[in-house]
Amino acid sequence: MVIGMKEIASLYRSSGFQDHGIELTRGAVTFLLMSATVQQVRQVVEDRPQMLSRIEKAVDWQLTVPLRRPASCFHGGGFFRDVGEDFQTLSRHQEIINADVLDAWFPPAPGVLSTLGEHLDWLVRTSPPTGCEGLVEAIAAARAVPVADILPGAGSSSLIFLAFYQWLTAESRVLLLDPTYGEYFHVCEQVIRCQVERLALERATGFQLDPEVLKRRLIGGEFDLVVIVNPNSPTGRHLPRHQLEAIIEAAPRNTRFWIDETYIDYAGEDQSLERFAGHRENVVVCKSMSKAYALSGVRSAYLCASPTLLEGLRALTPPWAVSLPGQVAAVKALEDPVYYQQQYRATATAREQMRHDLQQLGLEVIPGVANFLLAFLPHQGPTAAEVTKRCRQWGVHLRDASSMGSQLGPHALRTAVKSPQHNQRIVAAIEKALQLVGA
Repeated sequence: MVIGMKEIASLYRSSGFQDHGIELTRGAVTFLLMSATVQQVRQVVEDRPQMLSRIEKAVDWQLTVPLRRPASCFHGGGFFRDVGEDFQTLSRHQEIINADVLDAWFPPAPGVLSTLGEHLDWLVRTSPPTGCEGLVEAIAAARAVPVADILPGAGSSSLIFLAFYQWLTAESRVLLLDPTYGEYFHVCEQVIRCQVERLALERATGFQLDPEVLKRRLIGGEFDLVVIVNPNSPTGRHLPRHQLEAIIEAAPRNTRFWIDETYIDYAGEDQSLERFAGHRENVVVCKSMSKAYALSGVRSAYLCASPTLLEGLRALTPPWAVSLPGQVAAVKALEDPVYYQQQYRATATAREQMRHDLQQLGLEVIPGVANFLLAFLPHQGPTAAEVTKRCRQWGVHLRDASSMGSQLGPHALRTAVKSPQHNQRIVAAIEKALQLVGA
């Protein structure tokens, strides 16, 4: 609600306000009573991005309503619309291949399933340990790091929001790989609105990160935070541990590194920087247990860093950060490394076969090491958006990767690696889509 001068009423109207025919005259000045909903004003503002940017720079916005509409980040998962987001038709999941997200194709370790099954009634109605003490001890033992170096959380996204909101401001300078996991662009550019710079990874070099290029970019210590997803998503490319450690060692001490190791288990048992991080004051390893341990549904993750780095975050971490089923599942998963190593080897075999099959269709496939593949459809044929739309009709959900980085383009397609049988179905769906859409 505003009371605006009649002489500039057109300015208010152009901003979404409507007058109500009520005038108030004081001396030589006539005012109009005008109003608009937050949604109406926001729509007008968002249609004028340059004006919005000027407002943000010039105005100290202190209203309780944010100037911009709260941003969202697309994570795939469109398959759930077909399964049923109201959870009334869960059996449909047997007909659908959810290769648009990167959940593991194999089940959790047998000990996870047997323990949850035996104690499920008690687990879902019982409050978990307040600080995830048993889970923290299990992680520390499995990774050979001190308990004080571990901070648990309900999935990596919750830890990203927790840490970045604590450490970064609109004045912070952040370096992100391009392409990389979209949550980092979302949080840094859209939510906190940091000063983000992108380190472009080129298709001509298979999107491999060049250590020397990154070292040169870090000279001068101008970045407050550097985010490296390793292996990277959506490319699947991996930088060996010794090369990444050398980059960090050569970087200025005031530059903080966030190393996302969601897929590191697929790259090898000795590739994690967790132990390295515990001995430095500028390195944090973010470790999700979703993709490598087949625990996406229970949301269990943790940070590994020096106690000094984690101290401020620990104070802001709520009690019961991970559900009791999530804590128990994670502990039982960590008890069976032999089972998971078998699954990683099976995934590598399936991935290479799928890569070969996609190449036979004429796709360019990036040689990743994780449980997914980034591929490029023939440039003269249908786009990834067209192919994914067609495949969905046959119950095969794939990810149009065109928006996951500025270097990808409209023909970039990402698929999770599933069981050999499902991979055959994925390849067949892509082949059929290319024929039908291109006809």
